[in-house]
Amino acid sequence: MKIVDIRESTRPIQSNIRNAYIDFSKMTLSLVAVVTDVIRDGKPVVGYGFNSNGRYGQGALMRDRFLSRVLEAKPETLLDDTGNNLDPHRIWATLMTNEKPGGHGERSVAVGTIDMAVWDAVAKIAGKPLYQLLADRYGNGVANRKVFVYAAGGYYWADKGLQGLTDEMRSYLDRGYSVVKMKIGGAPLAEDCKRIEAVLKLLGPGQRLAVDANGRFDLPTAIAYAKAMSPYNLFWYEEAGDPLDYALQAELAKHYEGAMATGENLFSMQDARNLIRHGGMRPDRDWLQFDCALSYGLVEYLRTLDMLKENGWSATRCIPHGGHQMSLAIAAGLGLGGNESYPDLFQPYGGFPDGVAVKDSFVMLPELPGIGFEGKADLYAEMKKLSGQ
Repeated sequence: MKIVDIRESTRPIQSNIRNAYIDFSKMTLSLVAVVTDVIRDGKPVVGYGFNSNGRYGQGALMRDRFLSRVLEAKPETLLDDTGNNLDPHRIWATLMTNEKPGGHGERSVAVGTIDMAVWDAVAKIAGKPLYQLLADRYGNGVANRKVFVYAAGGYYWADKGLQGLTDEMRSYLDRGYSVVKMKIGGAPLAEDCKRIEAVLKLLGPGQRLAVDANGRFDLPTAIAYAKAMSPYNLFWYEEAGDPLDYALQAELAKHYEGAMATGENLFSMQDARNLIRHGGMRPDRDWLQFDCALSYGLVEYLRTLDMLKENGWSATRCIPHGGHQMSLAIAAGLGLGGNESYPDLFQPYGGFPDGVAVKDSFVMLPELPGIGFEGKADLYAEMKKLSGQ
C-alpha cells in the first residue's frame, strides 16, 4: 500500500464581495488529490482536500517543499501499525520534516490541505464515513450525524444595498437556517447599526443574528461597537480586532456581556493556546472558530482539542470557520458545536452533499465513505478532473 501521486491545482473562487478587510475578486484555493494504489470498485482510492476561503492557493509551497517529502518517503513509514492503511500522523510528521517551530503563516494552510486529502483517503480505505472513523478512534464510537450549521453571508456587495442584504438573509431563513451571520466594520458604525437592525426585523422566535468584523477594529472602535450592539441580543460578536491581539480581545470582554467568537485566523495549537491563556475568552458563552484546513489539518486540530480540554473548555464551544465538509465530519465525529455554512458563496467548494436539507439550522450527514465529497456532484466533477478518475 502506498501513495503513488499527489496532485494540486490552484482554482479561482472569485466573488464580487468584500468584508471589512479584503475583497474576494482574485481569491484562489488549492485543490489536492492524494492518489493511492488501493483499488475499490475497480478504481484507485483517491483522497481529496482543499483550503478554506480567505487564504489563497498554496501550490507553490506544496511543490517546493511538502509534496516531495511524502512521495520520496519509504512507503512503509507512512502506514499505520496494521500495515493496512495510511497513518495521517506519520504522514503529517513527514510533511513537517526539517520545518522549524513557529512562523506558521501560509505553511499551515499547505499542510492542512494535504492533511484533509489524507484523511479522506484513510476513511475511504477503511470503508467508513470520516465522522465514524473519528468517533471510533478518538470518541466513544458513536457519531452524532445531526450537526448544527449557521448561514454566513451579509458581505458588502458592490451593487447591492440594504434591500440586497435583507433579501439575502431572508433567503437563508427560508431555507431552514435559524442562525444567520452578516459582516460589519466595512461601513461607519451608524450605517452598520442600520444594517443590523434591518436584519433583526426579519427574525422570528428562535432565530438569531451573528456579526463578524473580520479583525478590522482597534480597541476603541471595538468597544464602541460592543456598546452599540449590546441591546441586540446577538448570537455572537466575531473577530473584533487583529487575531493575535489577545489583549484587545481580553479587554473587549470587559465591555461586552454577550457571546464573542474568534480563532479562524489562528493556525496552530500554540496560537490557540495563547488565545485561551491571554484572550479573556469565556468558556461558558464564547465560541472558538479554529479551521483545520487552515491550521495544519486534523492532526493538529486533535492537539488543539486536547489543549482545550486541559484548560476546561468543551469541544461543543468549537464551531469551525470555512463551511466545508471536512469540518462537518469532525463536528459529527468529535462532538463539536457545529459548523459554518455558505449557502450561496464560494461554490462548488462549500455546502453539503446533494439532497441534504437544513432544518432548524441542523443537517443530517449521509453515510458516505470518506469526507463525502462524492455526494456533491458539482464539487466531485472538479475533483475528478484533477485526479483523472
